[in-house]
Amino acid sequence: MPLDFDSTRLPSPHLTESHEAWRRTVRAFVDREIMPHVNAWDEAEGFPRELHRKAAAAGLIGLGYPEVYGGVRDGVDVFHSMISSEELARAGAGGLIASLMTHGIGLPPIIVLGSDELKARVAPLVLSGEKIIALCVTEPSGGSDVANIRTRARRDRDHYVVSGEKTLITSGCRADFLTVAVRTGGEGAAGLSFLLVEADRPGVSRSKLDKMGWWMSDTASIQFDDVRVPAANLIGAENSGFAGIVANFNMERLGMAAQAIAFARVCIEDAADWARQRQTFGKPLVKHQVIRHKLAEMTRHVHASSALLDNCAWRVKNGETPVAELSLLKVQATRTMEFCAREAMQILGGAGFVRGHRVERIYREVRVMAIGGGSEEIMLDLAARQMGL
Repeated sequence: MPLDFDSTRLPSPHLTESHEAWRRTVRAFVDREIMPHVNAWDEAEGFPRELHRKAAAAGLIGLGYPEVYGGVRDGVDVFHSMISSEELARAGAGGLIASLMTHGIGLPPIIVLGSDELKARVAPLVLSGEKIIALCVTEPSGGSDVANIRTRARRDRDHYVVSGEKTLITSGCRADFLTVAVRTGGEGAAGLSFLLVEADRPGVSRSKLDKMGWWMSDTASIQFDDVRVPAANLIGAENSGFAGIVANFNMERLGMAAQAIAFARVCIEDAADWARQRQTFGKPLVKHQVIRHKLAEMTRHVHASSALLDNCAWRVKNGETPVAELSLLKVQATRTMEFCAREAMQILGGAGFVRGHRVERIYREVRVMAIGGGSEEIMLDLAARQMGL
């Protein structure tokens, strides 16, 4: 069996024909709508807004969301979502996944905590691909230290007045809706709330950030200068936003782990393919023992990480919230991605250094995967504290 993207995926006892059918659907969408354009979109630092509508029509955007708002929830579980992440990762462009699927972190607080009126007003527009939503948590003063958020929302009769700044916000410039973590009470986690801010409100200004990787993902700093927002846009109860922030992180980390491991499998596929074709010292590169060992070691890392991913997903499906394991999984998966990207670059040599190659993009995107959604350092300490250390 050739060493490729599919052969490096461990069989899972939790997958059914429904999951495999969904894999075929997403793969066909990626092959048709993304693969032919991904290099050009990365160089252009953006992709057409129309792709959101096409993804919605294919079922990608609404997967796992209530049918009443245009989603598909019946018969859908966490493994369907992981398959979406894996198949989108085949394009080798993390920026595309981050930006196309930004609703995956921006919309859940509204679905879980929001009023019926707010859900009905926002969710159908997002799940149809007509509108884009972004999550705004990170601030210039701190990333993972969400308990010390400084952006403030002051109550003024039937409005909140929002002042502050967010940064490193995925889809920050393109988004129509902003799910913003704000301080409505005192210091610490107990004073935080979520507030929906329409991005076209007076006082909202946005600036694009240039980045090392994720070129096609719009990333922004957003300023809120006394932005008046109706009190009806409060997501959940006032001063109860911290629990929503933490719950959001857990699923984000699971999705990022699935992506990272899939990116590692892309690296194996491209490195193995190159090693079979490349002739060095009178024989194919793959016939050199050191190269075979690299590919075997990459596969070992992927298999170990995949087993932990499968276990965590199964536990989440069964109603658990294994915070320590999800934190360790995030570290394990991104370190696997980093190792495989490095080794694939070594095997590809100069060919991998040329822009437009999947491995070249993945190599540039290692750091954002290891930092975003909770840095390695934060994840390891969170896991340790969950273990009672």
